[in-house]
Amino acid sequence: MAIIGVRIDGRLIHGQVANLWTNKLNITRIMVVDDEVAQNAIEKSGLKLATPAGVKLSILPIEKAAQNILAGKYDSQRLLIVARRPDRLLKLVEHGVKLEEINVGNMSQTPETRSITKSINVVDEDVEAFKKLDEKGVRLVSQMVPNDRIEQFMSLLNK
Repeated sequence: MAIIGVRIDGRLIHGQVANLWTNKLNITRIMVVDDEVAQNAIEKSGLKLATPAGVKLSILPIEKAAQNILAGKYDSQRLLIVARRPDRLLKLVEHGVKLEEINVGNMSQTPETRSITKSINVVDEDVEAFKKLDEKGVRLVSQMVPNDRIEQFMSLLNK
């Protein structure tokens, strides 16, 4: 399998993903998995601009992403999957995609969220999705940038 990293980040592709994680993991393709983003031409063009030179970009609805991964379409590449919220990744897993580990990055604060860390904010639906991912054996960690210490995300969530 060519999945090198999986990250939840509300900003999708930005400095941390585009530069730090892509370089650290030697990524050749970033895949944004999100039904809404895949339909939004403005958001897609912004993501294309943010993608580092030499790195391919796929912006796919969840079901199409699962089909492509399961068909081996990216087996020769080093793939970083990025999603805005955990429910997208839970649906990927439910479609049969094996995710070993998910790095929970930035989830922005809104009036509806509660804070888990200074940069991770969740609503009840996120908590449920994280619990289901954990039950399915997906390792959940939190590491903002490669030089930060890796923390067990479920420990943070259950505090």
